[in-house]
Amino acid sequence: MKKRIWILISVMALLLAACADDGGTATTAAGEGGTATTEAAEEGGDTTAPATGGGETINIVANPWTASALNAEIAAQLIEAELGNDAEVVAIDENTMFTGLSDGSLDVVLEVWPSGVVAEEQAFIDDGSVVDIGELGAIGKIGWFTPQYVIDANPELATWEGYDDPEVAAMFATAETGENGRFLGTDPSYSQYDEAIIENLGLPFQVVFSGSEASTVAELDARVAAEEPILMYWWTPTAAVAQYDLVNVLLPEYNEDCYADPAAIDCDYPEDVLTKYASAQLADKAPNVQSFLEKFQITTEDQLSMLPAVETEGEDAADVAAQWIADNEDVWSAWLADQ
Repeated sequence: MKKRIWILISVMALLLAACADDGGTATTAAGEGGTATTEAAEEGGDTTAPATGGGETINIVANPWTASALNAEIAAQLIEAELGNDAEVVAIDENTMFTGLSDGSLDVVLEVWPSGVVAEEQAFIDDGSVVDIGELGAIGKIGWFTPQYVIDANPELATWEGYDDPEVAAMFATAETGENGRFLGTDPSYSQYDEAIIENLGLPFQVVFSGSEASTVAELDARVAAEEPILMYWWTPTAAVAQYDLVNVLLPEYNEDCYADPAAIDCDYPEDVLTKYASAQLADKAPNVQSFLEKFQITTEDQLSMLPAVETEGEDAADVAAQWIADNEDVWSAWLADQ
């Protein structure tokens, strides 16, 4: 069980210990990372403390990007503190999580980008083993990004047509790509269609994967410090867009037909209304948690308010989530209505 830091009034521990001294055994989930309340004791009433850890463990997916981790941490901390269930944040990539959601070993993922759901994953949704539990509240946009200084020096690079030039490609070339320009991909587990887009638009570029979000940012940081050209896969909302003054390069306009065949994609990524999915088994396993997660909403503005602390200041996602919870009780208390 993930340990959460919540308020524990010491008098309750003394009261519970006194009960144990009478010949019984008294425990509090606070000893296991839970919470206990003293309201009844203070009023002279029932001193039995409601404790977390009493229900089924809820396994929450965290994909390998910062916003997903923040969403998962907020949900996990509130589930443990307010609903009495243990909660585990499970780090897993988006390509393998649907199997776990389908068989019930994972309970929920709070940030699915619909443009990245492939046919094999859609099959789990279609057969009813994975269920849509509503929109997250944030809007995402994947695309091609380059720093503003690249556009300032080469205005034609604001759109994809400007990259259809061997001399331009040479500006972005590395030893690995030779005469072709380098297009920097990120974690290979992410849903990325840039190899198809580049091939189908006939651009003299080659995709090179950085390996992770952190590696992409490190490379971006080095290139920006030297004011060198870089063209990369990235997305919003992220702190890096503002921090590095990134510009979304215009690709051919997205349309549904363009994505009918992944190998033939030659247009932009769509705007993604981020969605939550749960195991169909969750409703029976923990109906109160299911109800809470259906109401759970994190907006684009919420994410942008938290992302810099993790991505640029190096704070732990769990700590940033805890601070958001402390600052936004009026928001999350509504998710617990009727519990």
